[in-house]
Amino acid sequence: MSELSKAYEHQDIEKRWYPIWVDKGYFHAADTSDKPAYCIVIPPPNVTGSLHIGHALTVTIEDILTRWRRMQGHNTLWMPGTDHAGIATQMVVERELQKEGVSRFDLGRDAFIAKVWEWKDKYHARITEQLKVMGVSVDWERERFTMDEGLSRAVRKVFVDLYKDGLIYREQRMVNWSPGIHTVLSDLEVEHRDMKGSLWHIAYPVTGSDERLVVATTRPETMLGDTAVAVHPDDPRYQHLLGRTVDLPLTGRQIPIIGDSILVDMAFGTGAVKVTPGHDFNDFETGRRHDLPIISIFDKDARVNDAAPEAYRGLDRYEARKRVVADLDAQGLLVEVKEHALSLGHCQRTGVPVEPIVSDQWYVKIQPLADPAIEAVEQGRTKFTSEEWEKVYFQWMRNIRDWCISRQLWWGHQIPAWYCDTCQHVTVAMDDPTACEQCGSESIRQDPDVLDTWFSSGLWPFSTLGWPDETPALKTFYPTAVMETGFDILFFWVARMMMFGLRFMGDVPFKTVYMHPMVRDEKGQKMSKTRNNVIDPLVMTEEYGADALRFTLAALVTQGHDLKLSKDRLAGYRAFANKIWNATRYVQMNLGDDASAVFAPITAADVASLSLADRWVLTKLDEAVASVTEALERFDFLAATTAVHAFFWGVYCDWYIELTKADLKEGGPAAETTRRVLVHVLDQALRLLHPFMPYISEEIWTNLPLAERDAESLVIAAWPKRDEALRDAHAGALVDQVVDVINAVRTVRGENQISPKTELTVVVAAPDEDTVALVEDARGYLAHLARVTDLTAGVGLARPKKSAVAVAGRCTVYVLLEGVIDLAEEVARLEKAVAKLDKDIKGLSGKLGNEAFVKNAPAEVVAEQQKRLDDASSQRATYLESIESLRG
Repeated sequence: MSELSKAYEHQDIEKRWYPIWVDKGYFHAADTSDKPAYCIVIPPPNVTGSLHIGHALTVTIEDILTRWRRMQGHNTLWMPGTDHAGIATQMVVERELQKEGVSRFDLGRDAFIAKVWEWKDKYHARITEQLKVMGVSVDWERERFTMDEGLSRAVRKVFVDLYKDGLIYREQRMVNWSPGIHTVLSDLEVEHRDMKGSLWHIAYPVTGSDERLVVATTRPETMLGDTAVAVHPDDPRYQHLLGRTVDLPLTGRQIPIIGDSILVDMAFGTGAVKVTPGHDFNDFETGRRHDLPIISIFDKDARVNDAAPEAYRGLDRYEARKRVVADLDAQGLLVEVKEHALSLGHCQRTGVPVEPIVSDQWYVKIQPLADPAIEAVEQGRTKFTSEEWEKVYFQWMRNIRDWCISRQLWWGHQIPAWYCDTCQHVTVAMDDPTACEQCGSESIRQDPDVLDTWFSSGLWPFSTLGWPDETPALKTFYPTAVMETGFDILFFWVARMMMFGLRFMGDVPFKTVYMHPMVRDEKGQKMSKTRNNVIDPLVMTEEYGADALRFTLAALVTQGHDLKLSKDRLAGYRAFANKIWNATRYVQMNLGDDASAVFAPITAADVASLSLADRWVLTKLDEAVASVTEALERFDFLAATTAVHAFFWGVYCDWYIELTKADLKEGGPAAETTRRVLVHVLDQALRLLHPFMPYISEEIWTNLPLAERDAESLVIAAWPKRDEALRDAHAGALVDQVVDVINAVRTVRGENQISPKTELTVVVAAPDEDTVALVEDARGYLAHLARVTDLTAGVGLARPKKSAVAVAGRCTVYVLLEGVIDLAEEVARLEKAVAKLDKDIKGLSGKLGNEAFVKNAPAEVVAEQQKRLDDASSQRATYLESIESLRG
């Protein structure tokens, strides 16, 4: 065993190990194997920049699962890859070009796409290096990109097949248009924000009459595109106007008054509604019902176009609003303006308000795809680890609408549809056609639009495995085991993978869905540059180490609750790594004089020669193996990290190492057995730690002097198994009691500020003779670890005078204080503490005696106040008993 350096330097260790793991091929999965298959496909990061803390959480959880299953003997594939991220990537590259005073239109489509590929190559390399820093055990030999040749072929086949099956169609509909990036958006890409707006009441003169119809609108500028005014057909106020027209102000046009019971609520407002089929979703459907003309008054930049009166052409929509309102007011047609709260849709990418427009777009007929995806979850073929997210999934899927899949971008999968200029036929084909399939004309042109990014991402679980070819990998690893991702893309991605997987593979894409929470700062605030609270994972790995960051993220994960990340927690788990390092160095320094010695694992044959402490630590190890394994089985990463931490720090480092010192000092056969136990337990504990902290565990484990090594690396070593032959429940309970007694003595030392060097006289009141015998047998441990030189143990012993008391499990521990501390000073301290408690008890009693408080406060608040009162009363009684004892 080569000697570990004095200090734990994570930078050196982490940089050294990763290339070794990759070069050795430890992460590579076999296409065919007798081992059970286990596959996770990574949520592909966008090639738009660098990884953020959310990515760090994703890869931490997935790497924990992958490393654990690999150690359990699975043929484990963690599929890596990146996403072309159509809108996001095009926006970033366009911003870079703007710095040079160049637009994509200056370059042209082909040259612009070449620029994006350059960006992709640069930032893909950056993302790859960042993932490697985090220690991800992905199979790099299989890495995919959503626009590589194989995935592009899969995308085209899905489009063509769905089109031929009548599930993809092109239609003119109302869509959400983003003026900022000149593309249509799906409903999921629109972010609705509550805003303070206005409600303008405008008078529309009835043609040939002095009567006026007053309509209310939040968008007065769109009146330039009105093609009707609607009233309820049963509204007695307006029945005489049905079939007549109004003079549309500012336009010189006349528009009909129609009756519509779907659009109009008689009780709301004036009962008259302006109808703008070109710029409102509800109005568009109304226009369809009544065969109204559609007038679109905005261009792609949301400026007024030539369909509107000349006075408003070229104005931005909000400039047009001001002009329209002013002109209406000047003509005496602005009746009133009221404040009005509204929810306004914004482009998720740019933050610019979207503009509803009518446009020809491509759609997926979604219900035939959604129904099998709903049924698969209902039948348990895919299970959500959270019932809450399963309910959300069902709610969305059961109310799903057809999916608009075309985007007016250049970067992405161009839609495989060609329009014939001769006969207007649309040819949809796998291979680029040279002529129209219907009339044979060569005058054809491809649709310039590209597919929504999520269309290709939806194929990820099977396209990455080689589909549409029937590859060995596809047969082995589909369906995948787990889909782990953020809850924010449940609908964007998870639902679509379910639909596409069932449609094209005939089976669910994954058996389990685990949705991780959002990472926030320590105050629970969302991280943002404006708040200056962004935690960069790469900065944190440099300062604290990837192991510390991974363990912190895993330890903070609980489903249903956002994760609050702080640098204090990172520092704490960096200290945990340091603790393990120092414990290993202690083991190294106590393995005897023979530097070449190796140590065999502990087996059932060794049980008779084991000390009480040895049997205790082996029992605790067995419990830890069970706890960590069971926690990972149920995706409880908090419980898993808690169990690892509690065993390594609380059992092995804090207690077992201390309990071994006496045996090691004495030497002989007992010392040799203790050395074997030290190494054996460290070996097994490092295996438990490895999925969470791969670097430090590998560095230490490969240096252990093991007589039997099942692998050259911890990456491919076996996961620990429970061993009933090494469990000793009696020894576990006995030493737990000893530990409780030592802790009780240490508590009294701390409370009374007694020096650790001061020898103490202690009386232990035990519940039975077995426990008395245990405490008597533990004299050596108590002397060594608690400086107890005078010990008395017995059943039901009374409290000695002038003593302090502490509870230790089933025992009560009394520490004699006379001659150890200034008793008068201690009595004064306790009396002061009692006075403070009296004040607290009075306040709490008054609050709980207030009927109004008890009636109106939440039940948990009342319960918490009652607990505080009970605790204060109990503490007061203990202090008074101590005062009486100290006074003798």
